[in-house]
Amino acid sequence: MLETIDVEAILRRALSAGGDFADIYYEDVAFSSVVCEDGKVERVLAASERGIGIRVISELCTAYAYSNQLSEESLLLLAETVSRGVRGGAYRGDFDLRGRETGAGYPIAIAPDQVPLAEKVAMVTRADRAARGFDPRIRQVMAVYRDSQAKTQTVNSLGEFREDQVTATLFMVQAVAREGAVAQTGYEPLGAERGFELFDQASPEELALKAARRSVTMLGARKPPSGQLPVVLSSEAGGTMVHEAIGHGLEADLVQAGTSVYKGRIGEQVASELVSVIDDATIPHARGTYGFDGEGTPGQRTVLVEGGVLKGYMYDRLSALKDGCASTGNGRRESYRARPIVRMSNTLIAPGTSDPAEIVKSVVSGLFVRRMGGGQVNTVNGNFVFEVSEGYLIENGVVGEPVRGATLTGNGPGVLKRITMVGNDLGFGIGTCGKDGQGVPVADAQPTLLISGITVGGGKEK
Repeated sequence: MLETIDVEAILRRALSAGGDFADIYYEDVAFSSVVCEDGKVERVLAASERGIGIRVISELCTAYAYSNQLSEESLLLLAETVSRGVRGGAYRGDFDLRGRETGAGYPIAIAPDQVPLAEKVAMVTRADRAARGFDPRIRQVMAVYRDSQAKTQTVNSLGEFREDQVTATLFMVQAVAREGAVAQTGYEPLGAERGFELFDQASPEELALKAARRSVTMLGARKPPSGQLPVVLSSEAGGTMVHEAIGHGLEADLVQAGTSVYKGRIGEQVASELVSVIDDATIPHARGTYGFDGEGTPGQRTVLVEGGVLKGYMYDRLSALKDGCASTGNGRRESYRARPIVRMSNTLIAPGTSDPAEIVKSVVSGLFVRRMGGGQVNTVNGNFVFEVSEGYLIENGVVGEPVRGATLTGNGPGVLKRITMVGNDLGFGIGTCGKDGQGVPVADAQPTLLISGITVGGGKEK
């Protein structure tokens, strides 16, 4: 698309009232989704959308406008609109538009748009039947299928012309089991930058049975003990800990706004020396992977914490300009309607050297967390609370009976310093991360971790 219009004229119009930087972002996405709730297919959607956003950065402020009217005349008017948000003299830079760079991408075996919509509908109904057939106590089931094929292009006043193409597929099942007054929810997602070959990893029925089994298992669980306890986080738990306890706090826009507990702490010990934290947009097929971010900056591997020491933050172009450094390729946007902001991609705690089984054996009495639920963090002080969706007691080094309703409460830097063993495994969780009204796909990962003490809530059975 952008190669067919006079992008230089549009950039000059956007910068006609001044400014330090301008870019044009184009997005063309095709997607489909199917939702089955309570045995009925409630929503079926197959659509496509195209649009362009134009941005000017001037004196560290942003003017942004977007449109789905893609004629050159319309885009010149859009650029004129953006220019009105800028004060100052005319742009003094020169344009030197270079050849296009294309993201390397990863091979897609079966493109989702080549699969009939009827087959996608059949998948969610199969998942619904499988979950309901697992146990008569399963009362509610929701199965969701989604895919997207997005092409993006970015050209800017520095002469950079980058394009990327990302195909993503997602399937998730939520099952609610009920017995008397007790209801428990099991959730199982599968998603990656893959096409329909994603289901070689697990079928819809397998995902449904996992969700159903989890909800039924938790029906018979008792309340957890409360207080300070050793906690083993399984690598299966997903990366809620790294995402919430430290990830958001290392986004440079929050640091610059003074709303991060990690502000001004580069070079300090912020975690156990066993802990290294990495944000990596280059992991093949991971849900948060991309060739170029929403600003055309190459996705990259950024070491944030090494041996417990804070090494740096995640940056987009604007926050990098403020700190006089380079973007780390973390400028992401939900769509062409949204301006780019600092976001994580695939964030992980690096594997260590301990055998996961030995980590469990080292605990005399504690909690084993197989799956985390939702979480919240106050980035200003680092305090967080996480829900445990599947947990078990550890007694004398053995994982025992299940517990339900457990929560983990603590302070990010404090808890990270109490990690005393790090497993040699690595497990990924997937999600859609929300910030400033935007949601973007992410993945989080961690090895099996032993936290020597963290506050467990949930209360004892009476």
